[in-house]
Formats: sequence, C-alpha cells, structure tokens
Amino acid sequence: MPSGPGFLALAPHRSGTASLLSDAARRRGMEVAVLPADGVPERYREREDGHYYGGPRFAARVADPLGVALLEPHDGWLDGLPDAFTGRSVSRVRLSEARRRTGPLFVKPPTDKSFPAAVHPDGACLPQPPPGSGDPLVQISEVVAWEDEFRLFLLDGEIRTGSRYAVHGRLDPAPLAGHPEEAAVHAFAGRLAAECGDTLPGGVVVDIGRMSRPGRAAGWAVVEANMAWFSTVYAADPDRALDVVLRSAGPGSVVRERDLTFRRARPAEPASRG
Repeated sequence: MPSGPGFLALAPHRSGTASLLSDAARRRGMEVAVLPADGVPERYREREDGHYYGGPRFAARVADPLGVALLEPHDGWLDGLPDAFTGRSVSRVRLSEARRRTGPLFVKPPTDKSFPAAVHPDGACLPQPPPGSGDPLVQISEVVAWEDEFRLFLLDGEIRTGSRYAVHGRLDPAPLAGHPEEAAVHAFAGRLAAECGDTLPGGVVVDIGRMSRPGRAAGWAVVEANMAWFSTVYAADPDRALDVVLRSAGPGSVVRERDLTFRRARPAEPASRG
C-alpha cells in the first residue's frame, strides 16, 4: 500500500497549470518528476505511490509503468444526462454521419481532444478522422450561446474549487470564490450531484454555464465533463484542484470500488507474431 505523500509525474510538455500543480504538490511534501519524452525512468516504475498530470496520448504510454489508474467520464455521459441538465439536444453519431449533416452544428470528440471542439457551418467542414481511427463517434449538439462558463473541480460530487473561464465565449478567468454567481453555481452543481453523481468519477472536472437562446430566459446547463488530470486550472485554487487531480490519476492499487468503472482502459497489447 502507498505510504507518504508520493510523487506527481508530469508530461514533458509543460503548461501554466502543470507549474501551479507542481508548486502545490511540493508544498505538501510530494516529489515532482517531469518525465522524459521516451518514457518512465526505472526509479519511478511501479512504485505504487505515483500520480499523473498531462496529456492523454503520453498518459497512454506511461500510466502502466507508473502504476497509475486514470479516471475519466464515460464518452456518453453528456448525451445521457436528463434534459434539465443539458438544456439542448446532444447526441453521438459516427463521423461519417456527422459529415452528412446540414446547417450549423457544434461538434467535438467525446473526450479525447483528437480535434478542436467548434461550431461548423455544416458537416462537410469537419476534419478527417485521425489515421487508423476508423469511423469514430463524435458528439453533436445544438448551437447555443453561453453567457458565463465555469470550471468546477469536483471531489465526490462536491465543488473543491472552481473558476469562471469565459464570458460570451471569450476567455476571461476569475475565481469562483466571491463571484456574484457563486451561489447559483453551487446550487446547480448540487442538483447535478444529487441526481447524477454516481455517473461521474470521484475526481472529475465539470464545466457548466448560463446558456441563452432567442426568446428564452438564460438558464444553467452542463457544458461538458473532463478528466481532471488534463484540465486547466484557470483561476481556481491550485492546492484544492490538486486534491481532485490526485484522485483522478493515482495509484491503481487504491482505486475505490465506485471508480472502477471510470478507469481508462489499458492500451491493447500488440498481436504476437508466430
């Protein structure tokens, strides 16, 4: 079993969030290791006290050697939510079908960030799938306007910390603590946790916002859910955000039973040649 604060492994590509989390980890006595591009040094392999922050492609290579379990929302989480929490039509279809759709549509990969989420004039404008990916599922949603958007770091359904990150689609970070909409954000997140908390990992990031459409009053809705181990902190408290990151990508030997279904599948082993 892990003992002590353990270590935080970072992908080689550094970011402002990685630096903030590194400082927070060191303040609690953790070792911080920036991994080399070629993988995991022997001294960090299978120590059973490691955690990870960084991109999913690099994570796919290093999670097993680190002994880290990566928790992530299910790809169909958003389109499976009740309408009261999405506030708009959301569905998943094959990319080939999405490319036949007409009219403006918002399209994104469910979780893997293989191409940028964006509004497209029609499906024909969508990018080609990554090589070797076949005909992947993509998420399509009704085009709406977001007045304010907030990022919430949730630990067992409770907001550990949060940040506004955009206003009318423009990046504009501000701490959730003390924000005029703080009470409304907590109220909406509380309802979401009460009704759908068991559909998310214990450590996760959920983005929500106030959505507006012509002829309707603005209302709160879920934007999306993300892996905490690959989410920008913006103006959230990095010490509190670290609590969520450590839960979302920590030792595989201590994953809680409720989180087993959210553990990212290990990459398939290459077929042996006989």
